[in-house]
Amino acid sequence: MNYRVHLIILTFLLGVGTRDASAELRLAGIFADHMVLQRDQPVHIWGWADAGQKVTVFFTDQTEKVVANQNGVWSVTFKPMKADPQGRQLRVESGGQSIVFDDVLVGEVWHASGQSNMAMNVDAMAKELEAVAKDISAADLPILRFCRINEPESSQPLDDLRQRATWTVCDPTTVSRFSGVAFYFARRLHAELNVPIGMIDSSRGGTPIEPYIPREAFDSHPTLKKELELGDRGDLDAIWKMPGGVRARDANWLPGRLFYSRLAPISRFGVRGAIWYQGESNSGVQEDPRDYQHKMRALINGWRQAFGDRKLPVYFVQLPGSGAGEGWPYLREQQRLAADLPHTGMVVSVDLDGAGIHPPNKIDVGERLARWALAKDYGRSIAFSGPVFERQEIQGDSVVIHFSHAENGLMVSDKKGLAEPRETPGDELAYFEVVDKSGKWHPATAVLDGKQVAVSCKDVLSPIAVRYAYAINPENCNLYNRDGLPASPFCSRPELLTYDPKLPE
Repeated sequence: MNYRVHLIILTFLLGVGTRDASAELRLAGIFADHMVLQRDQPVHIWGWADAGQKVTVFFTDQTEKVVANQNGVWSVTFKPMKADPQGRQLRVESGGQSIVFDDVLVGEVWHASGQSNMAMNVDAMAKELEAVAKDISAADLPILRFCRINEPESSQPLDDLRQRATWTVCDPTTVSRFSGVAFYFARRLHAELNVPIGMIDSSRGGTPIEPYIPREAFDSHPTLKKELELGDRGDLDAIWKMPGGVRARDANWLPGRLFYSRLAPISRFGVRGAIWYQGESNSGVQEDPRDYQHKMRALINGWRQAFGDRKLPVYFVQLPGSGAGEGWPYLREQQRLAADLPHTGMVVSVDLDGAGIHPPNKIDVGERLARWALAKDYGRSIAFSGPVFERQEIQGDSVVIHFSHAENGLMVSDKKGLAEPRETPGDELAYFEVVDKSGKWHPATAVLDGKQVAVSCKDVLSPIAVRYAYAINPENCNLYNRDGLPASPFCSRPELLTYDPKLPE
């Protein structure tokens, strides 16, 4: 076990027998040696003991006492604490038993979740990127801590993890096992904030979004309601065949199943926010990306309700071009549409080089996610988003596109590997199209005009909308703002996009 349980049996020491220890004192499974507690928020500590038993919890200069209820559940709340890189003991005592967790820090804690591109670890990155080997050697960062939650699915919300979590200290011998996105996100936060950073990784490869959405949030949209109904029947084929459904390969893919097992048991553990990288398994072969924006909203709102924080920041990654299938362009647009929720942010990755469904450059992904957190949650004056479609203005035979996050202007740029984007003013903007009144899309010419882009096509005299980078793998997307961040793929009138996946008979 990664914690120490001391049985202090006073009656035994007096020679008069031992205490009935049928109900062992325990804490929730998320608590362990080397963990990080969230600073500047009330800190909840909870667990189980004999019903009616007094429980005392000690940490730093605070002591809290409580009596376990009739079900043996107890909970205390410590007052908010400042960041502290000095490892301290968390001690709990009850009925002659004592539990001690060592090397507990106070700092910033974030959830990291999604599917395999979030789960892809630093070692896998190092096999394809030489620069990562240097980062591994330099990863002597003892106040970075990583916790991997790897529970199997559950059909009901669990009140605790089945197996106690392990919090791992970051150093050159351990960092290779960490999520690459989470590591580079945490490393950037640490460099800027100089406080302990804790990352809780609950990702699982190959999974769609549905198993991570809390059950209550499935009431938010008809597609979700139908998926939940079919999931309760265990009808995986019907979920796959329904419009906007998902290919549920086994129980791990059913609504709520991974939220129940991996997140519900730790929902009271204080965090600053969450990062999310997922979508591939909602838009692959014979998988239907329609209504993904509503699923994304359900995930975010559901987590906020479950974690008791209606403003919980959630920053997510729009799918890259590497390894893409035919449904990915549509899903990228769905992700963009979901980004209008307050306290969310979307990282664009379509400009990053890579091969296969797991592009190795998680460095830029983690850094771009960190920019959102630094700007929005830590008050840093830093650019955090590339150009995002705001509105269109039709001017005769051209369409002028206005962007947010273009205050310093736009530029045509080229990004190679891990290098910063390099402005290439002589190059034409790529991947712009206009649609005519019949619904046919045509390649178009796009010209920078200050903070806007003017788009036209000689074959379309009366364009009605524009789309950008709507392709399976739009290589060399080259529209950036002058802060060096890429524009998101977009359609100026999303209702004109149609997608008809080849679903099973």
